[in-house]
Amino acid sequence: MKKKIITVLFSAGVLFFTGCSDFLNEKSDSTLATPETLEDNQALLDHYNMINGGNASSEIASGDIYISDADFASAAYEADKRLYTWQGDFVAKDEGNDWGSCYAKINICNTVLDNLKTYKIQGADQLRGQALALRASIYLEAAQLWCLAYNKQTAGSDQGLPLRLSPDMNIVSVRSTLQQTYDQILNDLHEAEQLLPVKQKAVSRFSKLTVLGYLARTYLYMGDYEKALLYSQEVVRLYPKLLDFNKLNAGDSYPIKENNEEVIFPLAINYSGFLGSSTGRISKELYDSYRDGDLRKQIYFRINASGDILFKGNYSGNSTRMMVLAVDEMYLTMAECYARAGDIKNAMDSLNQLLVKRWKTGAFTDLKAETKEEALALIQTERRKELLYRGLRWADIKRYNREGAGIVLTRNVSGTAYSLPSNDLRYAIAIPENVIKLSGMPQNKR
Repeated sequence: MKKKIITVLFSAGVLFFTGCSDFLNEKSDSTLATPETLEDNQALLDHYNMINGGNASSEIASGDIYISDADFASAAYEADKRLYTWQGDFVAKDEGNDWGSCYAKINICNTVLDNLKTYKIQGADQLRGQALALRASIYLEAAQLWCLAYNKQTAGSDQGLPLRLSPDMNIVSVRSTLQQTYDQILNDLHEAEQLLPVKQKAVSRFSKLTVLGYLARTYLYMGDYEKALLYSQEVVRLYPKLLDFNKLNAGDSYPIKENNEEVIFPLAINYSGFLGSSTGRISKELYDSYRDGDLRKQIYFRINASGDILFKGNYSGNSTRMMVLAVDEMYLTMAECYARAGDIKNAMDSLNQLLVKRWKTGAFTDLKAETKEEALALIQTERRKELLYRGLRWADIKRYNREGAGIVLTRNVSGTAYSLPSNDLRYAIAIPENVIKLSGMPQNKR
């Protein structure tokens, strides 16, 4: 079985290694060996190195990190430099890019779903739920990169993603609308919710708890705050655990350990030299926003001999950057949704329940707000500080600007200033040019 799984992983995941052109043009070679048992297909979804890898592009583009001029000049890929400076095109390597990674994982999900149907595999409800939920989470991640922020008024005409729902490589890729993209995400998640147990024996397998968390995130991105509140509340009801930072050793190289009790689903960020442990730097302004007594200042950061502020608060226990779904995000989602509904008391209670676990014992004083606007400002500030280096800031900026925040991103590289205005079309990052050429799909507008 091991040989069979490896063969199918190669054919189903060839895109991950060779880039999107193979995915769009080559016929799948999955006839070489086809998993026909429940165990074989579970092994496909359990293959960590193939399934686990979130995009690096959103973190590079989000503005939370910067690199030195020397590191920029010596960067291996021109595409990364163009992404970092918010250029309108050629921001992805031809091979080994985030697009390829996303669609390789989607193809594995589709392969499993097709196998379950084709071979009439019995007792596969949980496995089907895992594949549907994983596919939905990948499409949600992809939509934050290559699509504009969801807007209910324009989603029916805005460009969405090519929705690959079959492993058949001969099916031509076409772009859906953004509404169709989100409908597919929600359909997959809602079906998966009915098929999965509340918890799994391995945190790396999708559970009902994971699905509820992704539903909360999806509805938050859509601006459906009533439903985002409902699902984040349910996650916290079922699993309210938060790390007490007083129990962490700030002197450790990486104080937050892998798969700790706060993690709902682990997801590593694909490697990029721009995000390296010694290259991706944090501004002093952001660092100084953590007040004395806030343990995140010691848990999240280290300062090197040159005075550069570097991030060590990965939820991996090592230098691997993590895009985890975790309980702290759910508390922040609850707080924001309460605030948007005008329930300031519950908004601040939810925020303070999280922050008291982040501050030195006895040093924290509850944050207070008198108005909805004050509450939202506090919550959004703390969301940025709490979820730093988690791959979420890019999506947050897009949705805040949709609501009128007017956030403008700026960078200076070797004396040249770059900026990304609020609601600029470049917030939908350019799809790799070879994908556009081979598929004939329309590129993102500029």
